[in-house]
Amino acid sequence: MKSIWQGSIAFGLVDIPVKLFSATEPRAVSFKLFCNKCKSPLKYKRYCDKCKEEVPWSEVIYGFEISKEKYKFLTREQIENLKPEKTDTAEVLTFVDISSIDPIYFQKSYYVIPAKNKEKAFYLFLEALRASARAAVVKLVMRNKEYICVVRYYKNVLLLTTLLYLDEIRKMERFEELKDRPAISSEELKLANKIIEKYFSKELDIGKYHDEFAEKVKALIQGKKVKEIKKKEAKPEKLIEALRLSVKR
Repeated sequence: MKSIWQGSIAFGLVDIPVKLFSATEPRAVSFKLFCNKCKSPLKYKRYCDKCKEEVPWSEVIYGFEISKEKYKFLTREQIENLKPEKTDTAEVLTFVDISSIDPIYFQKSYYVIPAKNKEKAFYLFLEALRASARAAVVKLVMRNKEYICVVRYYKNVLLLTTLLYLDEIRKMERFEELKDRPAISSEELKLANKIIEKYFSKELDIGKYHDEFAEKVKALIQGKKVKEIKKKEAKPEKLIEALRLSVKR
């Protein structure tokens, strides 16, 4: 497996050589598009409706919409000059309790592995994070983008998770309809709590769940018979009736 970044974590005056590897691997079904007549793969072209011709990459510019149908144009060279300077150092900014970070900010996770075998500084940093139950907040430039990340102890290795910035989180004020809440009766709340207890598990066994659509597509490709999706039975229209039936079942 190829590392996606290699450099060092700056822990005070200590440099810790590390490599980053993707911790996740999405398994979504991927298709390529083909012509139904000749079965040739389809291609996408950068076509200008006004000039009536295809535009080569060398003549493409970028437009940022500043108001409706009004754009500020930038060249590829201008964009390149604005990109953050590449660095091989992930600078520790602060340490926090991992529980203080709202999970909504978590983006993508990577395993942090020592670049050298038996790198003492790496294992000292790992053990210090584990013992203190703290996480390091670091700044990292990766693939021409500057990230704020959190590094924490995870199953005898370090896990680096990129964080979303504050302005990337949609504000709840946008949803005006949430201000008017309907009244909840004591019976409705009691029944809802019974359903929660009925389905409660102390831990999530993620291995129990699968992408059924992806599995059926693979089976279809392999020439296997795929079961048809059963129609769901009609549910009660009234909330209280649906709650009572759920508890009984």
